[in-house]
Amino acid sequence: MDYETASARTNSIRKFYKSIFIFAIFAVLIIPDDIFGEHIVQFRLFDRYTILGIWGFIIIVKAVKLFLFDSEWEREMIQKELKKEKNPMDY
Repeated sequence: MDYETASARTNSIRKFYKSIFIFAIFAVLIIPDDIFGEHIVQFRLFDRYTILGIWGFIIIVKAVKLFLFDSEWEREMIQKELKKEKNPMDY
C-alpha cells in the first residue's frame, strides 16, 4: 500500500468516526427528550426517529463500504480479473 492510498484510507476512516460522533450527539439529545416528556417513543413518517434511522442506515452502509469493501479488496478483485483475462482457460 503506497502513501497516497494509506492517507486516503486514513482520511476516510477519520471522516467516518467523525460522522458517528456527530450522530451520537444528536441521538443523545433527541431520544431522551421524547422518552422523558411523553414516556413513550412514537414513530411517524418524517419525525426525528425516522431521520435518525435513515442517518444510522447511511452510517452502516458507509461502514460496510469502508471496512468490508475497502480499496485492498477492490485491488485484489481487479488482479483476479486481470489474471482471468490473461489465462482464460485456467478458470
